[in-house]
Amino acid sequence: MINAWFYSIVSVIIVSLVSLIGVIVLSVNPKILKSIIFALVSFSAGALFGDAFIHLLPEAVEEFGFGVGTSFYLLSGIILFFMIEKFIHWHHCHLEPMKNHPHPFVYMNLLGDAVHNFIDGLIIGASYLVSLEVGIATTLAVILHEIPQEIGDFGILLHGGFSVFKALIMNLLVALTSVLGAVLTLIMSSRITNLESFLIPFAAGGFIYIAGSDLIPELHKELSLKKSVMQLFTFIFGMVIMYGLLFIEG
Repeated sequence: MINAWFYSIVSVIIVSLVSLIGVIVLSVNPKILKSIIFALVSFSAGALFGDAFIHLLPEAVEEFGFGVGTSFYLLSGIILFFMIEKFIHWHHCHLEPMKNHPHPFVYMNLLGDAVHNFIDGLIIGASYLVSLEVGIATTLAVILHEIPQEIGDFGILLHGGFSVFKALIMNLLVALTSVLGAVLTLIMSSRITNLESFLIPFAAGGFIYIAGSDLIPELHKELSLKKSVMQLFTFIFGMVIMYGLLFIEG
């Protein structure tokens, strides 16, 4: 448990610091940024699918079996992330981070991100309860997804009327809700038996939804053959990285 606490807190702090990537965005040419984001989104999609199917689901099945309960937990992850996107207006501007949005939407975006990051913390904490390898794989998958998301969020805040400093601070504060999620998971795990039996397939469902419903459609907006091939390469590479993490513990 001590190791789970240490690795979980360190991981969610690293994930939270990704929110400061807005500083880097300011110094990058928009054309270069757009091409980088395309690669990051496809790599992120592959990593999320890889973590779900190579780490999370196999661990859940090995530990708890693949019964109806596991299936329902997986589906609950898909449903909750759908609800966040549908009703709380969680929105990703991966490919057009400088698109203008009405000012009120900025606060809805921050609320949605806070919920999303809190759930990320829950998932990371639960993953380290399973094993170091699963925890690292899940943390990496979350980081890869957070990078393009934070770039989009930074653009939304700027065009919503925030100064650069305020946008960075608000992004960081919202990102820190992941720490609360991780702490809650670790506290609950000592009081609720087999909490991971729910959270691990739930996390897999959430990752599958994000990759399949949120990221893949964005990639289909790019019709260039060269960029499409690059997307396919980075998409598969994301899965390969997740597979390689299987050997962390030998």
